[in-house]
Amino acid sequence: MTRAGLQPVARRTRAYFAPVDRVSGSPAIFDPSKDGSFLLEAPPAPWIDLGWIENFGRTSTSQIDALTSGAAKAVTAQARNGLESRIEFEFRDWGKLQMALAGGAEHMNVLASDPSASRSGSGGIPLLAVPLLTGSTAGELVLGAGAVDGFEPGDVVACDVDYAQQTGYVGSGIAAAYVKNPEDVRRDANYVRRVTFNVSRVAQKTATSLLLAQALPGGTPAANAAVQKVVAFVDREGGAFLQQWSGLFVEEEESGGRVCFYYPRLSPCTVATAWERERRVEIEKPIGMLALRASFTALPTVDDNDGAVVLCYRSYFPASGAAVY
Repeated sequence: MTRAGLQPVARRTRAYFAPVDRVSGSPAIFDPSKDGSFLLEAPPAPWIDLGWIENFGRTSTSQIDALTSGAAKAVTAQARNGLESRIEFEFRDWGKLQMALAGGAEHMNVLASDPSASRSGSGGIPLLAVPLLTGSTAGELVLGAGAVDGFEPGDVVACDVDYAQQTGYVGSGIAAAYVKNPEDVRRDANYVRRVTFNVSRVAQKTATSLLLAQALPGGTPAANAAVQKVVAFVDREGGAFLQQWSGLFVEEEESGGRVCFYYPRLSPCTVATAWERERRVEIEKPIGMLALRASFTALPTVDDNDGAVVLCYRSYFPASGAAVY
């Protein structure tokens, strides 16, 4: 038996995220017995590939306290105290999900607006939504003859239901915001589409349908959903809503085994009193790339197998033929 392959050598770290069910608190599951050897470009459902990340770091402030007894204060036992873990990294890719995760609050789709609409920092009154027709899927939006004329290949679209004056979490498939009072969102019928994660780019169109380049993250839209054009994404410093997602981070194995870090529940946090939201990565002066900085605290979950309260699972998949210790 050779000791070659016992040292995991990684080139880069790849990030995958999946939504937490905000009503039940149930996270997305990464099962190492089933999912460990997946192709990095094709993660198992419901994980969404968010690309390579840089400066990935994990910190733990969990403590193990000593329990003492007797006059000598001898240590007789130990107990875990203050379970806490954080991660920090930089997204190099910018997109709807990357911005939402790095920003941490509600993430807005800037809907194409009526030219006569008043101005607003997150977009004015939008053009009317186009209702979906029967037969729509997560990859094809059926609008009908004539209705597709308002969209072109290359357009970004948001697809979700009208806001119906409800309170609680909104957004089909993925909780995108929390409404406490309909007045807070001006009873705007377009509000759900302003925040929904059900967005994609139009790759092609037929006489009646929009064919999407990527499937809608929230899955097949509801029968009563509608479509609006998105011209930009915007996040804000502020807002009461906090994102919550499951995270999976895979070290791309150059040699040795694969290492995966699975966090069932991640919520945004700050790492210092003041910190940079973006960082300019110099390419060659004066050109630089903007990296999205993200920081999360791990929230606890219970392992079904033994009832342990855990923050993170670290999985190691040994290289073929390598010793096991």
